[in-house]
Amino acid sequence: MEQLISEFELADGLALAWNVLGALLIFIIGRWLSRFIVKTMRRTLNARGMDEMLTGFLGRIVYAILLISVILVALGSLGIAVTPLIAILGGAALAVGLALQSSLSNFASGVMLVAFRPFTRGHFVEAGGVSGTVQAVGIFHTELKTPDNRHVIVPNSAITSGSITNYSAYDTRRIDLIIGVDYGDDLKVARKTIAEVLEKHEKVLDDPEPVIMLMDLGDSSVDFAVRPWVNSADFWVVRSELMEQIKVALEQSGCSIPFPQRDVHLHQKDAA
Repeated sequence: MEQLISEFELADGLALAWNVLGALLIFIIGRWLSRFIVKTMRRTLNARGMDEMLTGFLGRIVYAILLISVILVALGSLGIAVTPLIAILGGAALAVGLALQSSLSNFASGVMLVAFRPFTRGHFVEAGGVSGTVQAVGIFHTELKTPDNRHVIVPNSAITSGSITNYSAYDTRRIDLIIGVDYGDDLKVARKTIAEVLEKHEKVLDDPEPVIMLMDLGDSSVDFAVRPWVNSADFWVVRSELMEQIKVALEQSGCSIPFPQRDVHLHQKDAA
């Protein structure tokens, strides 16, 4: 009798071991298949011209859904009732969702960023109080790389709740410069000198045509508004070069760039 009971226990142990091994294999193979499906999906969508940021976002969501399904199947192979477990997980998800409302807000904002695409990877933007190049848009946050090479993680809700400035949205940008000359300078000479600098610079676009106009009669200078157009990628380099070249050219032409000055007069009273 004891031998029969031992044989039953051994059989049950072997069956349990096989069930555990089967569940483990289901999980390993299912996880591999999930990764393969997501990788194939992303490759296919990218080949059809879909934005890389969008495919990455969708890939994360699909992988999470597939992985949860694999875990439920693996648990079902162990004889665990999955239906009550799904109900429990649903209730837990609701409780966690209420406790993590900010995370859900970030998730919803991430969906909006991907759906409406105010920017994409590689764009230089100002969003959420941070300026930088977009590296990735995740489920809950967006990663930016600042010009001084810092990695900044911004919550998606902070981006969608404020204004977004995308400096890379268009191929060209306008440079706005204010150039002041002395009241005693010849304005025609100053205008001509500035125009020659713009014409000689190889990265200043001819279309749209640069604009040079008298902007203001300031307290100490006559101010010209200088507005050339350049490719967006050349904006900061060309702006710096133009400011330097215009200053040098104006000084060579006999014009001067004034700066605010203040005269202080001291009156000394004779001692009584």
